[in-house]
Order: sequence, then C-alpha cells, then structure tokens
Amino acid sequence: MPEHVSIAYRGANYAIGQGPQFYGIWPASSPQAQPLEWWPLTPEGWTAAWMRFASIEVPGTIAPVTATRAAATTSMAPTAPTDPARASRLAGTAAALLAIGIVLGVVGLFPTYTDGASLASQPSSLVPHVIYLAVWGISAALILFSGTWRKAGALLGTGLGAVTFGLFFADAGIPLAGSAHLMGGGLILGILGWLACTAGIATAFVASGLSLRRPRQHWAAGYPTRVAYHDVVPIVTMILAAIGAAVAFAPAWDSFVLRTAAGVSQKVTLGNAFAYPAPVITGNVAVMVALVAVAVVAAFWRPIRLGSALVAGAIIPMAAQAVSAIVQLRQATSPSVFGISPAQASGVGLTISNGLTPMFWVYCAFLATLILLCSRMLLAAGTETDQAVPYPGQPQPGTPASGATSEPMPASLAGPADAQITGSS
Repeated sequence: MPEHVSIAYRGANYAIGQGPQFYGIWPASSPQAQPLEWWPLTPEGWTAAWMRFASIEVPGTIAPVTATRAAATTSMAPTAPTDPARASRLAGTAAALLAIGIVLGVVGLFPTYTDGASLASQPSSLVPHVIYLAVWGISAALILFSGTWRKAGALLGTGLGAVTFGLFFADAGIPLAGSAHLMGGGLILGILGWLACTAGIATAFVASGLSLRRPRQHWAAGYPTRVAYHDVVPIVTMILAAIGAAVAFAPAWDSFVLRTAAGVSQKVTLGNAFAYPAPVITGNVAVMVALVAVAVVAAFWRPIRLGSALVAGAIIPMAAQAVSAIVQLRQATSPSVFGISPAQASGVGLTISNGLTPMFWVYCAFLATLILLCSRMLLAAGTETDQAVPYPGQPQPGTPASGATSEPMPASLAGPADAQITGSS
C-alpha cells in the first residue's frame, strides 16, 4: 500500500480510507493502487466520499478495517483558517474590498471612458458594466455568509474576475497602443475597481479555505481525478461548448448596411477580435483563454454546486457581451465609424442599418449550452450525496437526513485527526 494511505472500511468490491491530503475509494482487491475517486480532506469531502462508497458498495458488506483512523500529520492540515474568528474577519475584509471596487466601478460609469464618451452615454457599453458590478455585489453578499455560501461567492467572483481581466485589458488596449485616444478617468476607475474586487476575491479564497491546487502526490503519480461515467458526457460537452464560445467570440459580430439615396448599398462587418492593435488582441485572447480555463476547472470541481458557481462567474460577462451587441442594434451608428463625415453622409443621403452576423448567433448557441450545463450542475447539487451524512466525530442526528444513504455513517472513523480538520459544508 502506498505510504500514508490508511484503509478504514472495506466492502465486497471497494475500500474507503485516507491518503495524503485526501479521502479516497480504492478497489478492495488492490488498495495499493491509485484511488478510483478522491475528495479533499475536509468534512464535506469525507461526507461525499462515504456517501459515494455506500452507494456503490454491496449493502451489508461494509466492515471496519481498523477501529480508528491514524492520526493526521501537520502536512495534512487543510488550507482553511483554523480560527473561525479569523475566517470571519477575512470574509469581512473581502466584502469591504469588493464594496470599494463596486463604488469605484459605479463612479467610473460617468467620466470619459474612451473615445471622449462615458459609459453612461453609451447604452451598449453601460449594460455589461452594470452587469459586472451587480455580480460583484452578489459575490460580496455571499462571502459575508459562512460555509458553502462563502465558497460559492468566492468562486463566482473568481470566474467573473478571470474573464473581465481580458475585457478591461482590451478596453485599455487602444490607449496602450499609443493612438490618439487617451485613457479616460472612467476607464482608470474601472480598472482600479477591478483590482479592488480581485483583491477581495483573493481574500475570500483564504477565508473559505479554497484552493485551486490539487495534492502534489496525485500529480507526481500522474493520476488525474477520475469522474463517474455519467459525468463524462456533460464534462466533455461543457469543455467543447466553452471552446466553441471562445472561437465564436473572435469573428465580427456587427453587420452594417450602408445605402445611399441613389440606391447604392454596401455591407460592412466590424468587431473582429484580431483586427485591432496588439494590446487589444491580447485582451481578447485573454478573454477566450480564461473562459475555456474556467470551464475546464469548473467541470471537474467537487462539490459540483461550487463548480456551477465558478463557471457561472465566467458565463455572465460573456452573456453580457451578447446583450451589449443586441442593445447596439437600437443605437444609431455614426458615419464617422466608416471614415465618412456627417456632412458627406447627408450629401449623398447615406443611411446605416445595424445587424448581427451569423457568427453571433453561433456564439449565442454555444453560450446557451454552457448556461444549460451550468443549470444542470446546480440542479444536480440538490441530489448530491455530499450533503446527506454528518462529518465523523460530530453528533449523529436523531433521524436520517433527507436523501441519506441506507448504510449508516460509522462513528469509528473519528480520531485524533478530526481535531485538526476544519471546514464547512
């Protein structure tokens, strides 16, 4: 058996125990192999592991291997702060930083952003930024709670921050490229607000005990997390949908038809992500990479309800871009966009009608798929087994929880390690 692995219970086909920084399920016939599935060394991780073990094992065959679990070493301590008061203080600090970022973002809606205009004067630009601020606010509110709500708030903000980094970088790209357009006060305040919100999310991560890093032992062994067979199709679909949405984000979405009084017409498309200066392209690429990366991490995140919060944070700003494109349809387009002065346009009777390219609707289709999969993850959380059984060492409830497994939760796994393990469901 590998070093630091302790099998606690064995059934007809499987065994459950503790490895370095994780709870795992092994084949009963070869517990020396890599685990079939594993969960973090937290109360909810144990709950998920036991419920999974009891659901796949033959009823009545589970028996203890040892009376108590081996004491955990200090290296197995989770990332969560051991002091609840400290965790609450960190959560308060995180929410305060988010509040500061939101205030800066709201103030930044009114000064000049780029091109001599403010966000407040451009509905198509205003709407997505208001959506970002609203989601930051939801994230801050969730962080003020404890347990899963705090973790969900931190992950929601993480997904949002990852995608909006590229969007803000792209907005700043034209001034950074040295063009005649200066970086307005609104853009500067918006970036400062993003930085404050990101600092708040990083603080919330510490307060929640979350970590994007998997145990080193698994990477060293070259063993990725194994998922249940029924999760394979949704996971692959989510990743492919994210890639599709990222690819469809790049081509031009805006379509314009220019007509003169003489009946001459011309169709022009604008908005190709790679038709701008290099800093803007960098920002657009960062958006696409962030969307795919967040979707991949979220697809494998357990508990699944937290994965849904992470990917929702990335989906919302991408959906805001689609909303912005639709809002723009109702705005008048200046002929100066095409290098034509208003006087020249008036002289030839030029009219401009707005539309959207087919690629925009392809993007919407991929985005709708991501939204449906995110909703599925959230709904699946309602039946997730990691909510049904109390953490070992805690008092057993008088009656079984709703949806609890028929196999009782053994109290004999409680041991010296439990005093060192903190977490919340």
